[in-house]
Amino acid sequence: MSADNDQVRFEEPGAVATTEPAVHGNGNPGATVAPAPPPAAPATPAANRVVFEEPVRDSAPPAVALGRGLDVGTANLLGVRQDANGGVVVHRERNAFLEIPSQFVGNRDMLTKLRVPYVQFKNRLFVLGDAAFNLANMFGNEVRRPMQHGFLSPGEQDAIPMMRFIINRLLGDPATPGEEVCFCIPASSIDRENDTVYHEGIVSGILRKLGYTPNPMNEAHAIVYSSLAEQEFTGIGISCGGGMFNVCVAYKTIPALTFSVARGGDWIDEHVAKVMGIPKVRATAIKEGDVNLLDPKTREEEAVVLYYRNLIGYVLQNLKQRFMLARDVPQFTEPIEVVVAGGTSLIGGFVEVFAEELQKLDVPIPVAGVRRADDALSAVVRGCLIAANVSQQQ
Repeated sequence: MSADNDQVRFEEPGAVATTEPAVHGNGNPGATVAPAPPPAAPATPAANRVVFEEPVRDSAPPAVALGRGLDVGTANLLGVRQDANGGVVVHRERNAFLEIPSQFVGNRDMLTKLRVPYVQFKNRLFVLGDAAFNLANMFGNEVRRPMQHGFLSPGEQDAIPMMRFIINRLLGDPATPGEEVCFCIPASSIDRENDTVYHEGIVSGILRKLGYTPNPMNEAHAIVYSSLAEQEFTGIGISCGGGMFNVCVAYKTIPALTFSVARGGDWIDEHVAKVMGIPKVRATAIKEGDVNLLDPKTREEEAVVLYYRNLIGYVLQNLKQRFMLARDVPQFTEPIEVVVAGGTSLIGGFVEVFAEELQKLDVPIPVAGVRRADDALSAVVRGCLIAANVSQQQ
């Protein structure tokens, strides 16, 4: 995905916004990024680096600080731990799988040699994660997804076992029996009926079977923990995921307003695929390529821009409406920051387009500006790690 300005500041109402470039991670698996060290705060670990590693389990894990984070996303699953030196190590895997036709089941040795992650389940062979997506894109097939719209997919009968295999691959064994894992859960959607109780219960059950103690946390609230320490954990965190956008308005760590909309990166892919007459997996590959929302090059990219703007406007309209209708919401006397994170926010021009759409609305909140979280892909899971570490220390 294209890099772009990470921050847009608002000066006075109606004034022209200014952009401030910043160095940030590109979200590619295996990349090493170095975000600014988090400020000293009770809820912030002493981590000064984020390292993306391939989740290989053929060697003994190093000594780690207790407590882990898990981002259960529709498009990506991320696990995080803090190593003995205070560094933050993130493992990422695409939340997808693909069944290998029965005539190719005998090729397991070749898959092993090529380090393609796979599992055999009920005499069937499944390729997991990014490898499944790449194979599907190569042959024009669609991958199968354990999750849909931010929750476990009700129509996918293999969703739970596949999720368990991928989570086990990310986390490995607990450093000590009952080690805590703080995992993210979405807020209730305002535009789709969903069951957060079932989703939370299934993920908790998977973690318990792996030997962990689960602890759920609101997805957008985790961004507040990881990205708004300098603002005393006050502001708006927005998790821009594949299945949905989650929003949290927080004051001094306390979530005052949370909600989600059942639209995200998948919604964009579905509509681009439909209007362009291409497979959804192809639309996803285009969106995740070198696209900039401010400078589309092809008809397909123009379609991506159109649906991105529509989605951002939809989220902001609902934020305005929910804030005006909600009770017991703090009255912010000073402008607050909006921090966006998640894989769908990584596309070039996202922050600028988000700021443009925000300035079109008369949102009843004083906003200082919009910025993308440092290493936006791991912002949620790092917030979960902070919560887990605090809990382990209590």
